Amino acid sequence: MSGSAAGRSEEMRRRGDERDGALLDALLEGRDDPGLTVRAACGLDLPEQGRYAVAVLRAGGDGPPGAVMEAEGLRFFRRGRTDREIVVVALGDRDTAVLAPLLERSCPGPGGIGPVADGLAGLGAACRLAELALLTCPPGTTGIVRLEDRLPAALLVSQPELSARLVSDVLGPLLALAPADRALLVRTLDAWLECGGSAGRAAGRLYCHRNTVLNRLRRLERLTSRSLSRPRELIEMTLALDAFRLTAPQP
Repeated sequence: MSGSAAGRSEEMRRRGDERDGALLDALLEGRDDPGLTVRAACGLDLPEQGRYAVAVLRAGGDGPPGAVMEAEGLRFFRRGRTDREIVVVALGDRDTAVLAPLLERSCPGPGGIGPVADGLAGLGAACRLAELALLTCPPGTTGIVRLEDRLPAALLVSQPELSARLVSDVLGPLLALAPADRALLVRTLDAWLECGGSAGRAAGRLYCHRNTVLNRLRRLERLTSRSLSRPRELIEMTLALDAFRLTAPQP
């Protein structure tokens, strides 16, 4: 092939990639464009009614933006943004649980994966929900999470004004403590929750006596005027703690 012919071929390939990228962007933005899904299906060689997942990653992975990659029998379409990367995955009959380990090979996260989109027309909604899943990752953390595993936190980040009010109303006195004192009580509550409400198991995790855990929890109850033994009040405290962590992580 002559140099001019090779150049024309490369230019045609570049234009084709740009066209396909524009179609994918339009789907991710949820544009109401008649015939868009049909054109995208043809251009991207994808089934219009297939199963898809969208992941939003805060740090870009390896490889050029816009690349189409394959791994473990799945096709990945990458679209770069200023401060993040969007990845569309043609799932076939696979579950979204397989995606996080695959994505973390090239990007440690943080990142969020939305629910399965049934068809190309659902990519816009899936992308918005993947963004929401990303927001449930506290600053400074890594890992790629699924929205369905972070629904309570997703509710919080979707309503920032209410979340701020919840933090203020429930944790106000706790937040007034010295940072080290506050962090100690928060770590104790976290351990207690992760251990299913067992003070003994939490004590083992925190390397302290069971009574020490109980004393710290009682102090937390006094500060918040809420009881950990009352389910509704426990839910309030847990949600408020999650909201606080997402907006002002402990040092």
